Amino acid sequence: MAAAAPRSRSGGRGRRLVNEINVVPYIDVMLVLLVIFMVTAPLLPPAAIDLPRAGRGNTRPDQYIEVQVRAPGDIRVRGVNTGDPSERRIGRGDLAGAIEQLRGDNAQMAVVISGDRSVRYEAIIDVMSELQRLNVGRVALMVKPAS
Repeated sequence: MAAAAPRSRSGGRGRRLVNEINVVPYIDVMLVLLVIFMVTAPLLPPAAIDLPRAGRGNTRPDQYIEVQVRAPGDIRVRGVNTGDPSERRIGRGDLAGAIEQLRGDNAQMAVVISGDRSVRYEAIIDVMSELQRLNVGRVALMVKPAS
């Protein structure tokens, strides 16, 4: 009598369904990519930002409005060479009214923003956005001159 072949649990078929993922090829691909990045990373130039230097401008405006953004977050506005030497502390929502009051009839008056070194950059951008909304055409940033 011939010996019967052992039967598997799947009903007599010789193949069994594999429920596992073979991760060895994926690990090989990742290691190759890692080596490629490790070799090419030192060859890439560093991502340096070339910031402009603050020099002396050609002309300085005779009259301008200075908006000071200070460290605790308060804003002060003053007119320079406008005949009104007072410095006013205002809230962020009152900036439009203060600028309009200081500009008066001179719609071309420049506005200079001076920010404290410790002020977050977004506070300066918020002031610039408000000035853009007011259609102020001449806006400048006050910096220390290069030495």
